[in-house]
Amino acid sequence: MSGAKSNPELKRRAVFLDRDGTIAEEVGYANHISRFVVYPFAATAIRRLNEAGLPVIVVTNQSGVARGFFPESLIGRMHEKMVEELAAGGAHVDGMYYCPHIRDDQCSCRKPLPGMLEQAAREHNLEISGSVLVSDRYNDIQMGHENGCRTILVLTGYGRGDYEWNRAKWPRQPDHVVENLADAVEIILKEMR
Repeated sequence: MSGAKSNPELKRRAVFLDRDGTIAEEVGYANHISRFVVYPFAATAIRRLNEAGLPVIVVTNQSGVARGFFPESLIGRMHEKMVEELAAGGAHVDGMYYCPHIRDDQCSCRKPLPGMLEQAAREHNLEISGSVLVSDRYNDIQMGHENGCRTILVLTGYGRGDYEWNRAKWPRQPDHVVENLADAVEIILKEMR
């Protein structure tokens, strides 16, 4: 009798989440730990993705470092706080990636460039194409489209204003537009069934 063996070469699809405006409140440059507030629905939403066996990867631009608004160490403190709050709700993220640069730095990691997606894919054996990207920013949605992701725009953070004022100019619309991360997870889980 032979059992099914897992294929280490088989790549998994993931859910890529923006941080500010998607998981946590958007406050512009969160330059102090007290300004970093995780949405109350985030832990439950992410836990549902965990329970479905989907890798959850956070990808976030944090140019406040390059602009001198806060030290890079603050990002680590905020991520520790986020991990603790998610854990209190039974949730976890599988990876967190951030870009501390500004556009002038010409890095490959600043969204909408795909550097963070590519790094996560290498480190977690992920398939970017066919994964889902959730964000409150159209630049992120465009990055998702360009890399074969299903895209969901949330209306939290900058999402509502971006959608109401700018969507007529977008070359391609998000696959879905929803109120928040909890609603995005509903769609992700339905589409997976």
